[in-house]
Amino acid sequence: MRYFLLLLLTPFLAVAQKPVTLTSPDKRLVFTLRLTEKAPVYQVTLAGRPVLEYSELQLNFAEGGTFGANLAKPSPRFREVNETYDLVVGKTKTVQNHYREAVIPLVEKMAPNRQINLVVRAFDDGVAFRYEFPQQAGWAACTLTDERTTFRLAGDPLLHALFLPDFLTSHEGLYTHLPLSTVNPDTLMDMPALLEVTSGKQPTKTYVGITEAALVDYAGMYLSQRDGVLSSQLAPLPNQPRAGIKVKATLPHRSPWRVLLISDRVGALIESNMLTSLNEPNKLGDVSWLHAGKTTFPWWNGTIIPDTTFAPGNNFETNKYYIDFCADNHIEYHSVVESGLHEWYVNDGAGYMPGPNANPAKAVPGLDMQQVCDYAKSRGVGIRVWVHWKALYPQIDATFAQYEKWGLSGMMIDFMDRDDQEMVKIQEEMLQKAAAHHLHVQFHGAYKPTGLHRTYPNELTREGTLNYETNKWSGLDTPDHDITFPFTRMLAGATDMHLGGFRAVPDSKFKLQQTRPLMHGTRCHQLAMYVVFESYLAMVADYPDAYRNQPGFEFLQQVPTSWDETRVLNAEVGQYITLARRKGTDWYIGTITNSTARTLPIDLSFLPEGQYTTDLYTDSPDVAEQPNHLTKVSRTLSRTDTLSLPIAAGGGMVMRLQKRQ
Repeated sequence: MRYFLLLLLTPFLAVAQKPVTLTSPDKRLVFTLRLTEKAPVYQVTLAGRPVLEYSELQLNFAEGGTFGANLAKPSPRFREVNETYDLVVGKTKTVQNHYREAVIPLVEKMAPNRQINLVVRAFDDGVAFRYEFPQQAGWAACTLTDERTTFRLAGDPLLHALFLPDFLTSHEGLYTHLPLSTVNPDTLMDMPALLEVTSGKQPTKTYVGITEAALVDYAGMYLSQRDGVLSSQLAPLPNQPRAGIKVKATLPHRSPWRVLLISDRVGALIESNMLTSLNEPNKLGDVSWLHAGKTTFPWWNGTIIPDTTFAPGNNFETNKYYIDFCADNHIEYHSVVESGLHEWYVNDGAGYMPGPNANPAKAVPGLDMQQVCDYAKSRGVGIRVWVHWKALYPQIDATFAQYEKWGLSGMMIDFMDRDDQEMVKIQEEMLQKAAAHHLHVQFHGAYKPTGLHRTYPNELTREGTLNYETNKWSGLDTPDHDITFPFTRMLAGATDMHLGGFRAVPDSKFKLQQTRPLMHGTRCHQLAMYVVFESYLAMVADYPDAYRNQPGFEFLQQVPTSWDETRVLNAEVGQYITLARRKGTDWYIGTITNSTARTLPIDLSFLPEGQYTTDLYTDSPDVAEQPNHLTKVSRTLSRTDTLSLPIAAGGGMVMRLQKRQ
């Protein structure tokens, strides 16, 4: 690791009550803070163009009231950091972490003379700031009732966001796209949200992604707008009204980072590693036991098996069938979930809700988990399980100990549906305790990621997404919906989409099926999702016979889920996207589009020198009637080539490039 640290006195230092100015390393982004009688205000410019106009910062506490008025600003402290670090799992293996930082003390001029430090970091691809509450006389603990961080975007930007009815949510819904000023006041908006800002004397478009990083021991943040200004809304602690207590803490304490991903190229927001850079390094130590990979998820397909001599269900034979499929097809994990609408573990509750005697450390009669794990190990396959968080958490230590004894690799923890401070702490505890037993975690019914997989790399993916599970009951997940995610939810990180459905049909023939669900879009669209979407535990969710001898399945066997490098080659919000991801010396390139057919150029000049043996999968000419048809060609390509590829409506393209030695 290289590490470079400078204490900077000039040129981005302003003392006394003059504005504080912080510039990014490339000097294109400028953050300015000044004090008013009412509150500190900040602005952000890119290449001299306004991105955020002066926006207020205030905090409300049960003790001492509002913090923001009549503040003094002692001399800030500045530094520059330029280092690299490695991620265990991620979209990039080695991250360049280069930023300039200002720590700005804000002190009340009158009693109780509280001090809060505003810590600001400027990167080339964005700005982040957080509130630090240092230990101080007369203020030992804080009860935060409101954080009023505002974002006054220049002009009237186009907003892309998920609207929510309440803080109790699985974060699954359709995105809304409209001018910010037209959003109904106080509408609750999820993050990340993307805004397209047009500003400057010669109007230029700037893309701004708003989210948060390092959400630890704090309430999750949402947005609402009034008079064209976005304001933070924090999830209240349980059993409280919207205006209730948000955070309770002893000092010292600190908020998550409020993150503004900013660029005049939308692909830069997707490539950015700001969120992991704003988190602490790996706290788990040796993680040689941890592996990214692909997994079955039989619940999605209805736990389909062929005609057999044994009864299907929660038993060894059913799981053996899926384990053998994994072992024969380079799929790292098999998920034990349920059968016949009953989970694999003992539960006397209704549906999947835990009853008073639910025990996620005890398998239902007829299922020998030790036998399942031992057989899977003999075939080189890891076993993971599904569990309801309310069944797990009250007996988490005994359950994780049993999982380690069986030899499980990890689990999906589901139905969390909150991100108040209490739930945020519970999720961190789950990650810590799971790691102590060499278990990875996949959170479902959960809030957005915040870059914490740098600190706890056993968090392999999260839901918080309206994904392909909905094809079983609503059919809302269409290619037009898919194309919103890279520009919104995926800005935060890993996104579980229940990938792998291999039964696409024309929209006119789509129908809801609880077993063997159908898919919108084309087969190539689905293959490309494995490259376009970031998830370190991608599902291969259909049943084995849906894949055998099917065109394109060999690509699913080959594609990695954790990457060394990520580049966005083409992108237009809500229209299309092409991503290139590298693993070792091999590259994988995927394109998806919305319901409009188009021809896109694929410029390969980013490739290193050399020749690449390439398998290229494209939509067949007849996909309007036969969406599972694809055309596969193999050829040799190099960085001097530019391809012009037709993409069908709801279609895609994917390729694997292997460097010749």
